[in-house]
Amino acid sequence: MNSASKKRLWFWGITILLIAAALAVGLRQPPVMVDVSAVVRGPLRVTLDHEGQTRVRERFVVSAPVAGRVLRIGHQAGDAVTAGETILATVLPGSPALLDARTRAEAEAQVQVASANLVRARAQRDEARAASEHAQAEAARTRGLAAGGLATAQQREATDADARVLARALEAAEAAVDAAARDVDRARAVLLDGRVSASGRTVTVRAPVTGVVLRRIRESEAVVAQGEPLLEVGDPADLEVVADFLSTDAVRMKPGMPVVIDRWGGGAPLNGRVTRVEPSGFMKISALGVEEQRVWVVIAFAVPRDAWASLGDAYRVDVRVIVWEQADVLKVATSSLFRRGDDWAVFAIEGERARLRTVSIGQRNDTEAEVLAGLAAGARVVAYPSDQVKDGVRVEERQKEAASSQ
Repeated sequence: MNSASKKRLWFWGITILLIAAALAVGLRQPPVMVDVSAVVRGPLRVTLDHEGQTRVRERFVVSAPVAGRVLRIGHQAGDAVTAGETILATVLPGSPALLDARTRAEAEAQVQVASANLVRARAQRDEARAASEHAQAEAARTRGLAAGGLATAQQREATDADARVLARALEAAEAAVDAAARDVDRARAVLLDGRVSASGRTVTVRAPVTGVVLRRIRESEAVVAQGEPLLEVGDPADLEVVADFLSTDAVRMKPGMPVVIDRWGGGAPLNGRVTRVEPSGFMKISALGVEEQRVWVVIAFAVPRDAWASLGDAYRVDVRVIVWEQADVLKVATSSLFRRGDDWAVFAIEGERARLRTVSIGQRNDTEAEVLAGLAAGARVVAYPSDQVKDGVRVEERQKEAASSQ
C-alpha cells in the first residue's frame, strides 16, 4: 500500500470516528431536571389542626322568674356586673289566679329540686376546694424541689399550671353554689308571688355571678312568660377554647397534650393544653355535603391571662394539638415520597443518576416524615418526582440550571 492510500485510509477512519462521536453526543438523552431535597436530622412535630373558638367556661342565662311585663333592659354586652348586687332586669308580675293544688305541688317540688341542686353544688365546691389545695401544695413542693435541682423546670411549670386550672375550677364551683342558691330563692319566689300576686310589687333579677353581660337577649319592654331568657352573663377571664375534630383524630388525643393556639389576632402563638375530649360525638355536614362524625375537644390556656386579655367569648382561633414530637430524628421531605405497592419509596441521587430506594417511614406531618430505614443522613433525594424520573435515569438539579443561566 502506497503512501497516498494510507493517507486516504487515515482520513476516512478519523472522519468516521468523528461522525460516530457526534452522533453519540447528539443521540445521548439529556438529563431530567429535578428538584432536590436532603435527608437530615432534626426536630419533628406531628399535629392535628383545626379551627376553634373561645367560650366562657361558666355562662349563666338569666331568665324571667315570673310571668309579667319586663321593663326595658339598659345593660349592654360588655357591661360589668357584680354577683348579688347588679340589678339586671325588673319584672312587673302579672295577675295570675291563685295557685291551685296541682300548680302549688309543682312549685313546691321545684323548691325541693333547687334545694337538692344546692346541696350537690356545695359538695362539688368542697371537692374542688380539696383538689385546689392539694394542687397548690404540690406546686409549692415542686418549686422547692426545682430550687434544689431535684425537679425540672417543665415539672414546675406543669404543677403551677395544674394549680391555676384547679383554682379556676374552685372559683367556678363557688359561682355554681351562688347560682344554685339563687335558683332556690327563685323557686320559693314562685310560691310567694302566687300567694301575693295582687300586691303589685316588682320582682328584680340580680346578677348570679361577677363578670360582664355577654349577650342581651331581650331589650325592649315586653310581656314575657316565666323562664323566658333575658340576658347571658359570665366572666370573660374564664375562657377556654373548643374545637370539633373528626372522631378519627379525636381518638389520638388525650387530656394533658400540649396545644399551639395560633391566628387569634395577636402576636406570637399561645400555648394551651387539652383538658377534655368529650366522650360523645355528633354528626356535622361539611361544606362539600359529606356527613362527618365530630367530637368536641376542650383546651385551656397554659399562659397568663395578660397574653390573651384581648380575646373574648366566641372568638375564632386555630388550634394545633401536638400528638407526637421528637427533638432529633432522621427525616425526609414528604414531597419526595411516593407509594410503590404497599411500601414507601424515593429516588435517591447517586452520582448523576436517580436510584429507586424503598424506605420505612414512621411518624409524619404535612411536610416531613421520619425515616426508620432505607436512607442515611446527608442523602439527596428527588423532590416531586415526575413520570420522567425512572430508576437509573440521568438527573440534574434544577438549581444548577438557574445558576448557570445567571
